[in-house]
Amino acid sequence: MWKDSISVLDKRRKRILQAGGPDRIEKQHKSGKLTARERIDMLFDPGTFVEVDNFIESRIDDFGLDKKRVPGDGVVTGYGEIGGRTVFVSSEDFTVIGGSLGEYHSMKIARIQDMAYDMKAPIIMINDSGGARIEEGIDSLSGYANIFLRNTKASGVIPQIAVIVGPCSGGACYSPAICDYIFMVEDIGKMFITGPQVVKTVVNEECTVEQLGGAKVHASKSGVTHFTYKDEQSCFDGVRKLLSYLPGSYLEKPPVRKEKDDTSAKKSLLYSLNNLVRRNRQDPSDRCAELVEIVPDNSRKAYDVLEVVNRVCDQDSFLEVQKEFARNVVVGFGRIGGQSVGIVANQPMVLAGSLDYDASDKAARFIRTCDCYNVPLVVLVDVPAFMPGTAQEHKGIIRHGAKMLYAFSEATVPKISVIMRKAYGGAYIAMNSKNMGADIVYAWPGAEIAVMGAEGAVNIAFKRAISEAENKEETRAQLVQEYKEKFMNPYVAASRGFVTEVIRPDETRKRLAAALKMLKNKQVAPVPKKHGNIPL
Repeated sequence: MWKDSISVLDKRRKRILQAGGPDRIEKQHKSGKLTARERIDMLFDPGTFVEVDNFIESRIDDFGLDKKRVPGDGVVTGYGEIGGRTVFVSSEDFTVIGGSLGEYHSMKIARIQDMAYDMKAPIIMINDSGGARIEEGIDSLSGYANIFLRNTKASGVIPQIAVIVGPCSGGACYSPAICDYIFMVEDIGKMFITGPQVVKTVVNEECTVEQLGGAKVHASKSGVTHFTYKDEQSCFDGVRKLLSYLPGSYLEKPPVRKEKDDTSAKKSLLYSLNNLVRRNRQDPSDRCAELVEIVPDNSRKAYDVLEVVNRVCDQDSFLEVQKEFARNVVVGFGRIGGQSVGIVANQPMVLAGSLDYDASDKAARFIRTCDCYNVPLVVLVDVPAFMPGTAQEHKGIIRHGAKMLYAFSEATVPKISVIMRKAYGGAYIAMNSKNMGADIVYAWPGAEIAVMGAEGAVNIAFKRAISEAENKEETRAQLVQEYKEKFMNPYVAASRGFVTEVIRPDETRKRLAAALKMLKNKQVAPVPKKHGNIPL
């Protein structure tokens, strides 16, 4: 009796693992894609994944669907461990009815979303689907609604990560869009609301699928995706890395990365000596000593702020987010003394580091994500202005810039700013100024904090004096120097309490580490209201 029952179970399990069958699996591989289960094996710690609802299948018999039905209904759901921590997953299976979403397919995803929400653990949603299952009609559309509702409910509660490793079109795009982060694999990942044929029919515009919704387009133009990779292996490695900076939910603090304790190696004197030499060579304070060489004292000269970020953060710890989009601002996760931090920095190499509408959106979204998951914010300031011009005004720079102001004001995590050079006008306020709620504001000795640059201010304030002067250029230069000394140097701001301390550049990392340690137990009582109304 038991033998027969177990034999039936084993056969059913084997059928489930075959998914759409050998031919469809081979076709999936030939198209350069892995199967749903291969992706899960790549993502989770070995031997930890547990599948749930694996026997579920569609109940629809119309249009010959009964001949296509496979247990699992085109999506693998379950839970396992990543880096030793519990994580939930849904992975669409393109080998089964094109991974299309029907009633029970969506029910499986919704159930695993509920489990992740209840357990307060991250969820990863792997997308490789032909879209709504036409044969199931309204049940498919309502299925998407059930998923979107849960995405929204879990927003800010647990990290939600979408991975696009195949087509993701029409309404299916909006689940990833509500998630915290979107990963895409080049060449195989596609996201678009309508395909090229519809675009051609409606607006008479020729375009390929790649031009319409490929990874490169969404990384550099639309800003929809946050990370892109060449292949699936590096993509899933990236997902694992991102999770290492984030807590399981809003109830926890981010994990602290500690040095590995290799007991056997420590017994070796040679190892100990080599390790000591290595640590001395890579000592963070020594790397910060290079900042005076990296950042020119002439505020008109550009430099790569990533060079600063990589010296302030722990060695090789910085993970940049949306690095191809709105490149005039840099955002990403790093570690300082092993503690996760969110970095927001102006990039003088692009648009002189000024803030435009895309950069404001990019920064605001990142700031709010860090605030959701208790990740402290470190802000590196070198900003001349909000980007001027009719194009910016017409695109709503006022509305978009207000998002950034709102995000910093609303955030209750530890917030620390370092003013490296320029901090002018409204952009200075937007970059986490003291009166916007910054806990600590440091400034380097050459920092310039003012309404605008000295040259512009002098040209306006002393227009008559300059025009009447015998030597106009000499007078202007003298007035510029006087203006800088009286109004722009960091000691003026420090004397008014807008700067906590003026520090040497090579002290930056040390000061940040001390401030983060001091602020680790910061708590702010929530304001009793339903929610704010960010200017979307």
